[in-house]
Amino acid sequence: MAQYSIVAIANQKGGVGKTTTAINLGAALAMDGRRTILIDLDPQGNASTGLGIDIGQRHHTVYDLLAGPETLSECIVPTRIPNLSIVPATSDLSSADVDLAQAKDRTQLLRRKLGDAPEGAVILIDCPPALGLLTVNAMIAADAVLVPLQAEFYALEGLSQLLTTVRHVRQSGNPDLRINGVLLTMSDYRNNLSQQVEADARATLGDLVFPTVIPRNVRVSEAPSFAQPVLLYDPSSKGSLAYRKFAAEFAVRLKPAKEEA
Repeated sequence: MAQYSIVAIANQKGGVGKTTTAINLGAALAMDGRRTILIDLDPQGNASTGLGIDIGQRHHTVYDLLAGPETLSECIVPTRIPNLSIVPATSDLSSADVDLAQAKDRTQLLRRKLGDAPEGAVILIDCPPALGLLTVNAMIAADAVLVPLQAEFYALEGLSQLLTTVRHVRQSGNPDLRINGVLLTMSDYRNNLSQQVEADARATLGDLVFPTVIPRNVRVSEAPSFAQPVLLYDPSSKGSLAYRKFAAEFAVRLKPAKEEA
């Protein structure tokens, strides 16, 4: 049995730090020596851009992986960070819901292609901010779901909708899918609302909420415009240090799904 963990990073709400988390978690794991593959499943392609993959380098994309004969190894593009590679996305992916609607076993497409993942790899899937066919493919393929949760008023309401989707996926195609954890993002401890959302999340979800909270940090916001993770852009920033700490907590929860009791 191949020893790898596949984690879908999902939240149907946009602007919660999902892609930022995918990029920086992937970078942190790679820097710690773990072979990491990021699947950019968002038609906006922001994870690809954020890791410095120009359009001209995206010869084979996630769309090709899902709709064509290309294998995972044919679609992987290395990044400037050793141990970190990506399957990039372009705007072609925006038509996937329609193009793949009639495909046989259309919710299993990604799962089949990830069966060829390298031994020992960690696979992170950056899902689009919608609970459509692409996100369902990610959850069917994944061992677990990581949920970035912005410290804002409607955060827990959106989370409940996502957890409902996870339950449906368990019933319909991936009974072993679990929640890897909830990561609080864009938190500002000067703001009483951020503190209240964190308190509510921990009271409701307990240990599912990671101890580390990602702060609202200007360096994290600036890094994508330089096509870099914040871990490269400013390694000593509060955001960078928080993502390194979070990655260590995340790694503890990485276990091959088939070995879990």
